[in-house]
Amino acid sequence: MSQGSVEPVRLDKWLWAARFFRTRSLAKQAVENGKVLYNGERPKVSRVVQIGASLRVAQGDDRVEIRVLGLSDRRGGAPEARLLYEETAQSVEQRAVAAAQRRANVPVSTERPSKKERRLISRFKRGS
Repeated sequence: MSQGSVEPVRLDKWLWAARFFRTRSLAKQAVENGKVLYNGERPKVSRVVQIGASLRVAQGDDRVEIRVLGLSDRRGGAPEARLLYEETAQSVEQRAVAAAQRRANVPVSTERPSKKERRLISRFKRGS
């Protein structure tokens, strides 16, 4: 990975190399659908990424705010990809709070269903 390279790297390719998306086409769709902001603005897919730029990437329920530290157009391992950006402290905090809220809203039962509840479950599964 060339962190200090001067060769231009497209935004979709950088997002893929930094392992935010599994494929370049998914990165392209995210940029086109407004799920990625480059320095607070909606960019085009072919936008050239510059070191020091701030990005906000929405992935599912998470919103990640990062600062670009390096450029690469090749996808490597996760530890290498992590060197390409730095997540802001505020973003880490917000994601932790959001994750805690999601966990708090999930009801977990430690008991087995009663006979009546099992009948309701089987009716639901059958669709009647």
